[in-house]
This record gives sequence, structure tokens and C-alpha cells, in this order.
Amino acid sequence: MENLKVTVFQAYLFWENIEKNLLNLALRLSMGVREKTDIIILPEMFNTGFSMNSEALAEEMDGKTMQWMQKMAHQYNCVITGSIIIKENNQYFNRLIWMEPDGKNQHYDKRHLFGMGDEDQHFSPGKEKLIVELKGWKIRLAICYDLRFPVWLRNVDQEYDILLLVANWPDKRSAHWKALIPARAIENQSYVIAVNRVGHDGNQIYHSGLSMCLDPYGNTVYYKPEDEDLYTFSINFEELVKIRRQFPFLKDADRFTIVK
Repeated sequence: MENLKVTVFQAYLFWENIEKNLLNLALRLSMGVREKTDIIILPEMFNTGFSMNSEALAEEMDGKTMQWMQKMAHQYNCVITGSIIIKENNQYFNRLIWMEPDGKNQHYDKRHLFGMGDEDQHFSPGKEKLIVELKGWKIRLAICYDLRFPVWLRNVDQEYDILLLVANWPDKRSAHWKALIPARAIENQSYVIAVNRVGHDGNQIYHSGLSMCLDPYGNTVYYKPEDEDLYTFSINFEELVKIRRQFPFLKDADRFTIVK
């Protein structure tokens, strides 16, 4: 199994301005991606900010942002992932796109909609989890509020090696963010890569970033508060195997069924 080279983009987002966000993200990537990477991770709703204006901002699956993601994935010869607002069958989804260099893509629709922000009034929840594979790594995809629901994210039978979460997580609840991410890493014996945004959104809610990668033991591989950051690091598969061998407690986990 090869090590995985990961590029995270803790970005400032322009409120409800798809064109400006795509131009800015492309510019920053062109200036900041200096080495070969396997994956570029963008925040939740990276082209709009966390907006409930779904009817005005939603795109189809062949829309401008999907075309942009396909272009970026091809240009950098890597996977690019992040969530956008998608309209499908007269429903709106907060959809995490997994775009491969050849244009093939998969997606995960956010299951847990943030009721305190009225997300459940404007979007439909997803029902299916998604585990993708990259260079032999099994990666579970999740979005922001999902972080609070450990049953949904439970690593059953070591079905994944990385929990990848994109977010628009506000600074005023940063203590929860900093507590829950290590918990998810340790209890699931997986790497957790969590990518947040920075700056104020259109509702004057401040986001302090705090994007991070933790190893399965809870140790920090990457951590960045406050500032916009585009950074590439590697994660080690042998470290994952070592920790699971030393502490093989996943085999003792309780069995359960999630009612959809």
C-alpha cells in the first residue's frame, strides 16, 4: 500500500458568488500546488458558502461547477472533492462530489441536515453512505454536521481507512470541532481529514478554519487555525496498520443496524 499525498485548501469563500469562488480557487491552486498530489480537498459548499438560497444557487450534475471540477482534476491529475448545491428530481442536496482525473465521479449527499440553520427546510437528506478507494486506501465521505453522529460514521469491520469531512463549521462551536475530530479518529482507528473554511460568511458568522488531519492514535499530522491555507502532506499506511495491530479493539465493537 502506498502512502497518500493530500492537499487541503482551507479557503476563504465569497458569499453566494459561484463565478468569483471558482476563479479565486483556480488561481490559488495554480499558485500553490507545487508538487504532485493524489487529492485536493475543498470545504463544504466551496462555490457559494453555506447558503440556504438553494433555488437560486443550485446547479445540475452537468453544470458549471461540475465542469470546473472535472477540469481541475484533469489539470492536476488527481481527485478533487468538495460539496456543492445540486438540484436533482426537483430536490436540493448538499452533495459532496468525488471527481476523478478522467471525469468519472461519485457523490455523497449529506445525511444530517443542520436544523439550527434551517438546512432541513431547504435540502433533502441523503440516505446512503459512500466509501471510495484511492491508491488502495478506503475513504469514507462525510459533511460537517455528520461529525456529531458517531453511529453514522462508525467504522464497521474496518471498512474504511480515512474519514474525510468537509465543513463550514463556525468558530463559536470550535471547542466541539476540536473534541469530536480526535474522538472519531480514535474510536474508528482511522485517519481523519477535516477541511473547514475561514472568514465571515454572508450571515456574519465567523469561521476560524482549524482544518486538521489526525492519525488513528489521535496524533496531529496537520493543523491550521485562522488563516487561509493551501497545504500538502503525506499520510502513512504502515502507521495505520501498526496502530490497528497494537490495539485491535474494532473487532469487539457492537453490532447494530441503522434505520434509514
